Amino acid sequence: MSPLVFLAVCLAGGVGAALRFVADGWIRSLVSMRFPFATTVINVTGSFVLGLVTGAAGAHAVPAVWSAVLGAGLLGGYTTFSTASVEAVRLLLARDLGLALRTGFGMLAAGVLAALLGLWLGALA
Repeated sequence: MSPLVFLAVCLAGGVGAALRFVADGWIRSLVSMRFPFATTVINVTGSFVLGLVTGAAGAHAVPAVWSAVLGAGLLGGYTTFSTASVEAVRLLLARDLGLALRTGFGMLAAGVLAALLGLWLGALA
């Protein structure tokens, strides 16, 4: 990886983290619930877009360097597995086992399905 690509991935990661911060605040201002809806929306949309980028790169519609910048950088900064994990544990600690399980497994399943759809659509490019 060239120094320029490395720098682009780093900058895109910062932009992705800022996008996550803004999206999280915006979604939370619209929807108030115990279920971590904002984190779910962020992770599922990020999984979908990463699937699109990866599928398009596999179909040679997106250069590999852009796949790295957008995938590892932007979407790596945007999505947040660690926050999802902490939110599930907080629900466990609050003794809400059902919601904790739905949060953990539901977000995982939705993210995988979104990535699958994105890969399929991206490969059509």
